[in-house]
Amino acid sequence: MKPMLIGGEWVTTSHGIENINPSDIHDIVDVYAQAGRAETQQAIAAAAAAAPKWALSGPQERHDILHRAGDEILARKQELGELLAREEGKVLPEAIGEVARAGQIFLFFAAEALRQRGDVVASVRPGVGVEVTREPVGVVGIIAPWNFPIAIPAWKIAPALCYGNTVVFKPAELVPGSAWALADILHRAGVPAGVFNMVVGPGSVVGQTMLDDPRIDAISFTGSQATGARVASASLPFLRKIQLEMGGKNPLVVLDDADLDNAVFCAVNGAFFSTGQRCTASSRLIVTEAIHDRFVSAVADRLAALRIGHAMNAETDIGPVVDATQLAQNQDYIAIARSQGAHLRAGGDLVRRETEGYFLAPALLTETVPDMRINREEVFGPVASVIRVRDYEEALSVANDTEFGLSAGICTTSLKYASDFKRKAQVGMVMVNVPTAGVDYHVPFGGRKSSSYGAREQGSYAAEFFTIVKTAYTAAY
Repeated sequence: MKPMLIGGEWVTTSHGIENINPSDIHDIVDVYAQAGRAETQQAIAAAAAAAPKWALSGPQERHDILHRAGDEILARKQELGELLAREEGKVLPEAIGEVARAGQIFLFFAAEALRQRGDVVASVRPGVGVEVTREPVGVVGIIAPWNFPIAIPAWKIAPALCYGNTVVFKPAELVPGSAWALADILHRAGVPAGVFNMVVGPGSVVGQTMLDDPRIDAISFTGSQATGARVASASLPFLRKIQLEMGGKNPLVVLDDADLDNAVFCAVNGAFFSTGQRCTASSRLIVTEAIHDRFVSAVADRLAALRIGHAMNAETDIGPVVDATQLAQNQDYIAIARSQGAHLRAGGDLVRRETEGYFLAPALLTETVPDMRINREEVFGPVASVIRVRDYEEALSVANDTEFGLSAGICTTSLKYASDFKRKAQVGMVMVNVPTAGVDYHVPFGGRKSSSYGAREQGSYAAEFFTIVKTAYTAAY
């Protein structure tokens, strides 16, 4: 049984969580010690005790630790990618790419540790100097999802440590393997005892204990809307900082003047790769009339050619859904859409392979309208719907007609429409002629409306969440 990391020590318990391979449900990746309330409180206490000293640590120490971690992640990207593919179901090239991104994130924030800066400004009062600096928030609770089991933890943990915070990290129960590997790397990279702690367990126990503890000064959460709302309400009494990323219902607009091949690439990659299990996935394909039929036919043909199977097989394009619950949810949404009048143009059926896994053929639903549930709620699977519109103005209106606001894309050769869409799309990230899913690690990530709350993640903008601004006045005598 793999232990947890608490206060610089590896801690085990009497209960374990089996890590099941969704490509082969009879393959148990490993068993990981499960934390309860007591272990979680122990981790919080360790982080609180370590916080004052770590807050005063020097930038070189933080840089060196994060750099060592980033270097090891990149050096082991094949091995760690295989682990990720095995436990989460991403095809191996995508899994290796995710690991590489995690390593790059650590190297970026290693450099950021040396680039921390403030301002020295003149006061409006003679003889007084003003300094504006940033200080760590304190103890940061990190609650990560299962769909990017090493990249999302990396883009939360690396800046937290970079800016002098201590961490209590709760990974998703479905993917403890990547989290354990990351904890082991950070431990050996020299993170002082208590500065980084990892506890694996159910949200109802571990997550709730974190929410209930006043020693947690900030929480960075990625997950569902419902859980995000609970994080927010539980944090209000403590006036703690919160950062919430809660999904999307992302539109990809395809205009009549679009390059058809590129539009199909953007739609298929954005909607169905990573098994559609991305909060930035293109789940609504909004297509103008003149190109609609050609686009739908081309997408259906491309889906028919995709190979569905074991994530570790070199020929596989699309791996399994993460577990039986998610598979059932995907099937339910397809059935609901059809009952409301949608046409299942491609896919949507279970796929049998040599191993027993959660394989679903990517589903393309056509003849849908904006008020159908399939166009209102996040499915989080390889399911996309097509909405036919008259022109750009209707496409923009439909694209913005959602409570979500994470990512939006447009395929067009018109500079006029591209520029207008970039300005008027009600989202945090806009993509022109590239898939809605797929972002760089050195620039801000996040949305608006019900998708996100709080400061942006990633890049130098991460400092807004993980630090507190201090203004100091000094009179010269």
